Amino acid sequence: MTSQSMNQPVQLLRNVVAELTERQVLLVASGFLLCIGLIMVGSASMGVAEATFGNPFYFFIRHAIYLCIGLVVGAVVLQVPMQFWSRYSYWVFLVALILIAIVLIPGIGRRVNGSMRWIGFGGITMQPSEVMKLAAVLAMSAYLVRRQEEVRSRAMGFVKPLVALFFVVMFLMLEPDFGASIVVIMATTCMLFLAGAPLKQFLAVMGTVTLAGIPVVMMESYRMKRLLAFTDPWADQYNTGYQLVQSLIAFGRGDWFGVGLGHSVQKLFYLPEAHTDFVFAVYAEEFGLIGVLVLLLAVASLVTAALRIGQRAERAGQYFSAYVAYGLAVMLGVQSAINIGVNIGFFPTKGLTLPLVSYGGSSLVMVFVILAILLRIDAESSQVSERGLRRTEGGNHGAR
Repeated sequence: MTSQSMNQPVQLLRNVVAELTERQVLLVASGFLLCIGLIMVGSASMGVAEATFGNPFYFFIRHAIYLCIGLVVGAVVLQVPMQFWSRYSYWVFLVALILIAIVLIPGIGRRVNGSMRWIGFGGITMQPSEVMKLAAVLAMSAYLVRRQEEVRSRAMGFVKPLVALFFVVMFLMLEPDFGASIVVIMATTCMLFLAGAPLKQFLAVMGTVTLAGIPVVMMESYRMKRLLAFTDPWADQYNTGYQLVQSLIAFGRGDWFGVGLGHSVQKLFYLPEAHTDFVFAVYAEEFGLIGVLVLLLAVASLVTAALRIGQRAERAGQYFSAYVAYGLAVMLGVQSAINIGVNIGFFPTKGLTLPLVSYGGSSLVMVFVILAILLRIDAESSQVSERGLRRTEGGNHGAR
């Protein structure tokens, strides 16, 4: 076989990928992750579901229901024009701020594993921090459109949104939800940077956040234990380092091609939270390094498509939509990176789900809302581009 004949399939694949639109890449990547998530939640949760509820498909069924709810909610959000989000973004932010505040009130907020992060309505629970992530991006986008010149030229333009961000982080830390705080901080500060804020101000904020994080970690003994366990989990592998050690064992057992779907050993009461925060470790054990690389490619494609949707909106002059797309892309990317990093021992343990893959009602539904907004941005910017093209063509015909 000649080198030319070997390169033909590769070149064909490149041509197919190059012809895919941002919308198609977004739908394919999210659809792949959605299917993997449904399969892995079922596989990873069977043991604990059977022992706890007497039904091995308990979490699988609930996850499927959340998927259906997410599809319905996403279909509704897809019909909402971006002008609505631009007009009411501050109100959405205010509602989200109230929600993360009232979750701290005993009797309203529900405490799970020592954290007050959920509000219960009968048999349904909602995590307000998931709403706040989206609300923070919407509010920051509206601010950047209205105050872009001030953000670029004056320090106060950079500081004002950080004051509001301070209250958001304060409420999130009282729950406590350190992971959501990091995602909100990273998404909003990156949006400020993309809007043209001076690099020195951006670096100053990141340095301040890092310095402020040191006493926050030291104030709570459990955070210090997590940090020490993260640096050397094997030093206390049966106590503080237990979860990370079991996750690393799952990765080791996965080898190149995995042990096969449903054949994970670590999910059988060895690895805590196997179907939520550590579902990626079970996936790595069952599908191996090759499967991990495919999943990482899907996540990277999803984030890249969101960024390209933002670029198209910016070229079309829809700056609010562009900032929203950029913020959502960063949010999805940061949350995915943290979850994967925690699973492989690159970051300390944090309660963050892997978007579209991990089990979780509020997080899953909110990802569908995010995808619907991205698709709406892409549709509106495409319409603007097509109208501009038709006007250009009409002008050319008139000149002739």
